[in-house]
Amino acid sequence: MSILPVSSIYLIIDLISGFFELLEYTFYRRAMITGFLASIVFGIVGTYVVIKRIVFISDGIAHASFGGIGLAFFLSHYLVFSFDPLAGAAVFALISAVGIGLMSKKKVQREDTAIGIIWVLGMALGALFFTLTPGYQTSMENVLFGNIYMISDVDIYLLSILVVFVLVAVFLFYHELQAVSFDEEFAEVAGVKTTFFYLFLLVIVALSIVFLLRFVGIILVIALFTMPASIASGLSHDIKKIMLYSWILSLIFVMGGLFLSYVFDFPSGPTITLFGGIIFIAYTLARWVRV
Repeated sequence: MSILPVSSIYLIIDLISGFFELLEYTFYRRAMITGFLASIVFGIVGTYVVIKRIVFISDGIAHASFGGIGLAFFLSHYLVFSFDPLAGAAVFALISAVGIGLMSKKKVQREDTAIGIIWVLGMALGALFFTLTPGYQTSMENVLFGNIYMISDVDIYLLSILVVFVLVAVFLFYHELQAVSFDEEFAEVAGVKTTFFYLFLLVIVALSIVFLLRFVGIILVIALFTMPASIASGLSHDIKKIMLYSWILSLIFVMGGLFLSYVFDFPSGPTITLFGGIIFIAYTLARWVRV
């Protein structure tokens, strides 16, 4: 007796063949390449975000960058020359990262208060600039939720540069970043310049967020930094293995989400994030049942 009805088998075959037919299209090949490169960043940088417990800081940086994107659109509309939204996002994200880091280290302001204020100001400025700029409602939607199918060759080149930057930074400063992430007080005693490397880590996070905004958008980008790394950290205590597992999980989230977005004709960013969220919830429930 057949396990699946013949009609179901034909449906699965049609879906799989349709998926491979999509690879004939340039926009889908770009999406696959982007997803592969993005998963490397999600895996590596996400590991530090989870281990260092700076998810809230990263979320604040992501939302603050919205102000820079809105400003870039506003200036591009009213001035003769145009501003790249990513450049605006990068400026706001870097200022936010360094500002939050310094305020936290120097005890100028409570960390959660500083994050909340920068978060709200960035979103408020972005919303204001988008409102003052005619005809940019669609752009605002893509910024918030992303659209991997709108990725250009230039975006892929920039993302490739980010991947190389992240890999080189981790290779050169692996021990320092590990020390700062696991035990900052011990690292300080051991002679590590903790303030510098903490700010350096926040800069890496900020740049990673900015370059991945077009992929899943501001609202969803932090989810993909945290969910794969959170699962991976429960599978191992070795940071190298956590990075490896997190990268594999990120790749599964991205490719699985892309396939589902094709099958059901859903927007790519939310579908990828929801697919990852289902896996994360299933893993969490499985651990809860075992305990």
